[in-house]
Amino acid sequence: MQTGRRVTRRELLRRTGALGCALATGPFFVRSGVFGAEGAPGPNDRIGVGYIGCGRRSENLQGKGLPADGRCVGAADCYLPRAQAVIGKHGGRAYHDYRDLLASKDVQAVIVASPDHWHALHTIHACQAGKHVYVEKPVSLTIREGRVMVEAARTYGCIVQCGSQQRSMEKNRRACELVRSGVLGKVRSVIGYNYPSPWESKLPAQEVPLELDWDAWCGPTEVVPFHKDIFSPRTNPGWISFRPWSGGEMTGWGSHGLDQVQWALGMDESGPVEVWTEGPKFDPPVYAAPESRARGEKACSVPKVLFRYADGTVLALENGPMGGATFAGEKGSLKVDRGTFSSTPAELAKDAPAELPVKLYLSNDHMRNWFDCMRAKKLPVADIEIGHRSITVCHLGNIARWVGRRLAWDPAKERFVNDEDACRFLDRPRRAGYELPAKV
Repeated sequence: MQTGRRVTRRELLRRTGALGCALATGPFFVRSGVFGAEGAPGPNDRIGVGYIGCGRRSENLQGKGLPADGRCVGAADCYLPRAQAVIGKHGGRAYHDYRDLLASKDVQAVIVASPDHWHALHTIHACQAGKHVYVEKPVSLTIREGRVMVEAARTYGCIVQCGSQQRSMEKNRRACELVRSGVLGKVRSVIGYNYPSPWESKLPAQEVPLELDWDAWCGPTEVVPFHKDIFSPRTNPGWISFRPWSGGEMTGWGSHGLDQVQWALGMDESGPVEVWTEGPKFDPPVYAAPESRARGEKACSVPKVLFRYADGTVLALENGPMGGATFAGEKGSLKVDRGTFSSTPAELAKDAPAELPVKLYLSNDHMRNWFDCMRAKKLPVADIEIGHRSITVCHLGNIARWVGRRLAWDPAKERFVNDEDACRFLDRPRRAGYELPAKV
């Protein structure tokens, strides 16, 4: 079992910056020659894939397996035993530092399944290294991160698929086609799920496990004392509930449900123009000892969040389905959730013609779609621009709760209108050495 030599951050950026500049070919296509060149697979060869982050979500993806024309060639995790477990099952090399994996010529693509606060830098650095990326949702922790991720994908010609797998589910696609094709008439309102925002952690220090680089796990965030209920995503309560490392379920499940809203409303390159809250002031608790998520989620589900799109459609987060939304129109309503949909009256969906005026991107297998697009040099069904626009809606919901006032949003400029105080939430401070690149 091998581990690669540690590559310094400066060395990686020097290498990958030069490589990217030499190979980038334009905004919508992977650079020519990425397959079939010396050291890279041709059309009939298997694509070498590395895993960055080998925790719970990575295990789920590994369980489904890579397509037949892919092979695992490496895995990187700041807790080395997890990376070693991956290659013990699937082959390749184990790395303690993801930069060593990105420096490997055996790796043509990476699956980023690290904690949310690392998604942006892992994706950007992978693109700079000339690697295609499958990045788990939520794709970013801030709106600024998402835009830089898009810029990196376009600059270096890399195919970046977001883990919004409902875009590759037939019934979800059909439901969005029905809405887009006018089966409901004009959509007047949308009801989404009331996703809780994150709260605060003051969990006490515990002994750091051997072979865990806790400083590296914290990455761009301030280093806090290790605790097992921070290190895991969903425990008591886990990092996915805490603000330094996540946007809570607003970005966790919201990246699925609000993505379906964006898809059905035809907003893949845009978003709402206004966001506000109704109800009591946001008052997140501080967890000083391990406990379930129940108290935090109840407290952080208020106030209610609402959005308005330019055509007047209002999206309210209240009692809708967690993985989708209910669309209300002139002729009835349609509810879409993960892998299912229904309409009221039932005949709206049942009697709709098989061939609709609007046909959306056809994909029936999310990972297969990524592989096919890497080879065909085409954008995938959940391209990074789409993932960025969808998670932006989630970020807007959190920001509205944090500032507690009505906000006008410019989806073209990606800034709040005449509100510099709210604009400070478009990004966040980072530790020295973990900054976003000023130019990708």
